[in-house]
Amino acid sequence: MAAERYTFDTNILFYSIDARNAAKHSRARTLIGLADSRRVPILLQTFGELSNAVSKRHPALLPQVEKLIHTASVLFAVVPMEFDDVAQALFIHGQHKIQFWDAVLWATARRAGCTTLFSEDMQDGQSIGGVTIRNPFQMSRSELDAFLD
Repeated sequence: MAAERYTFDTNILFYSIDARNAAKHSRARTLIGLADSRRVPILLQTFGELSNAVSKRHPALLPQVEKLIHTASVLFAVVPMEFDDVAQALFIHGQHKIQFWDAVLWATARRAGCTTLFSEDMQDGQSIGGVTIRNPFQMSRSELDAFLD
């Protein structure tokens, strides 16, 4: 699967800095730590969502968010949302009953050439428009390792 492009939903980034759930923290850090910058764009929307969620719910983690955003923006291509992503998201939101902002992530990931979007919030295994949603917390370690090889 080495040619696949993939990206992360906000929750994956969140668990990479929040150690309160040890299993999810470890899995998120593994997923991000093994990410190949040639295959993994980071969606700008995830940085905004992460900053917003942490500032409201866990402000003590804001320094870690700042460090994560700085490091990730140096290592990975950062892909901003475009107007057409919103139009695509509205369509997908209506057809598949996906939360609007998750649909925007999907649309931006699709435009960025991703075939997989790692997310805890959407239906694991669902494939829409060539992008498959995968919940890394439901994948076995061997499945995840095989994907990342």
